[in-house]
Amino acid sequence: MKLVIFQPDIPQNTGAMVRTCACFDTDIEIIHPCSFPLNDKLLKRSAMDYGSSIKITEHDSWDTFKKSLNPKKRIILLSTKGKIAHTDFTFQKNDLLMVGRESAGVPTEIHEQVDEVVTIPISKSSRSLNVSTAAAIALSEAMRQLKK
Repeated sequence: MKLVIFQPDIPQNTGAMVRTCACFDTDIEIIHPCSFPLNDKLLKRSAMDYGSSIKITEHDSWDTFKKSLNPKKRIILLSTKGKIAHTDFTFQKNDLLMVGRESAGVPTEIHEQVDEVVTIPISKSSRSLNVSTAAAIALSEAMRQLKK
């Protein structure tokens, strides 16, 4: 299991996801462009010293990320547009759980290229969870299923 972050917008959220992944012993793939340098002090403040305990792989673009993939890995997009609840989805150990940009998610053409789109059910009066919170919830469920 790895977390894939598509073109992150906010360094504090990315830092929180780095910390979450370190706690779950899960590596990260970051697809550029980012709206901030990955050495940003806000990223480091929220990630604290956790970033050194996991592998963070950077990709210049969606295309370079896709070319780097092992065909046995599934890309599971976490989105408010998903039809399958994260608790009803069966995660596999080689899955890549992907989150989109805080401001815009992922473009439609990326939605069409992933293997599955899952969602975290929330109240009808809410738009979405914070991306780092959503990533933590979905990773927690995946780890529970995988007993990791």
